[in-house]
Amino acid sequence: MEGKIKYQFSALLWKHNSEGGWHFVTLPKAFSKEIRETLQWQEEGWGRMKTSVIVKNINWNTSIWFDTKINRYILPIKAESRKKANIKKDDTIQVTLLV
Repeated sequence: MEGKIKYQFSALLWKHNSEGGWHFVTLPKAFSKEIRETLQWQEEGWGRMKTSVIVKNINWNTSIWFDTKINRYILPIKAESRKKANIKKDDTIQVTLLV
């Protein structure tokens, strides 16, 4: 992942309360602020920014989304990735994010 900025953090996996709700982790406030201030030009529609993620040695390409209600980025964790990494709602997970 040459040329990417690496962020490492731990976060709680939570589920959105909508029907069929997606699972997310919320990026730390300091990382969200830094990414937004320095890399916002990379965002596509609706505050989406392409990233790569590593959780429990499982890596995949995805996107983070800027949530204006909490002023932080959120990272969706799809069912396939949760299954491969053996993680579930309310687990605290170690995340490596490459932007």
